Amino acid sequence: MSNNIISKIKNNVQDRNSEAWKKFCEYVDIVAEKGDDVFSPRDYLRDELFAQIYTLPESIKKLKKVKKVWLYGSNLKRIPPEIGQMESLEYFDPYTSYDLKWFPYELTKCKNLKDRRISARALFGNYKNRKPFPKLDHNPVRYEGERVKCSVCDKSMSYNETNQLWITLRIDTDNVPLLTNLCSKECEDRLPLPPKGFNQTPHKGGAELKQPTYEEWEKANVVKMTMEDVKKMTQKNKNEKPKLLKLVRKIWEK
Repeated sequence: MSNNIISKIKNNVQDRNSEAWKKFCEYVDIVAEKGDDVFSPRDYLRDELFAQIYTLPESIKKLKKVKKVWLYGSNLKRIPPEIGQMESLEYFDPYTSYDLKWFPYELTKCKNLKDRRISARALFGNYKNRKPFPKLDHNPVRYEGERVKCSVCDKSMSYNETNQLWITLRIDTDNVPLLTNLCSKECEDRLPLPPKGFNQTPHKGGAELKQPTYEEWEKANVVKMTMEDVKKMTQKNKNEKPKLLKLVRKIWEK
């Protein structure tokens, strides 16, 4: 598919009356009640029903003790903001879930998150292919319910009061496109600065959005070295190795 084709945000992606959805919600309740630290819905639903899941239920906010989330190879299209309330989350794996092209800003609120696996090339704005961001002015994202919380200050607001913006931020080793729901200019100003080589201000997306080129990203992020530089670094490491061994021996003797 051409990179010039802009995907549309699809709302109401999940049939919430299906057997798959009811069983998924049942599994969330079981994990929350038992206080398990692993969330692996495919094991509970099996492949046929798991393939019918396109979003996570808002009830994931109850999973306070879950440390690991396994969503490998899912058909998920979106993650709800409630993931930010999974306060123990350490490992998040939706790898090869190629329909996940963006994440909620609230993922940054999982302060214990140490590791994740995301299919980065599928993401909007990825530096290698620059998939265009959908335009939020004409195609806003709607979650379940009539109200949404500000991604920054948690203020409850109607969708008419919400300013939705895209921002790309670094999460662990990946640069991830995030959707923000903002209640004010003050909250917009509190957003972190994106990494170099990406749009430096929050934006609405759309065909008119100019993203940095790969060459611009490379210039901002890649340090190019000559063979002479490599030789100098290699020699430096050789010279420092004895010092490191002496330090290790000294610590061992203690």
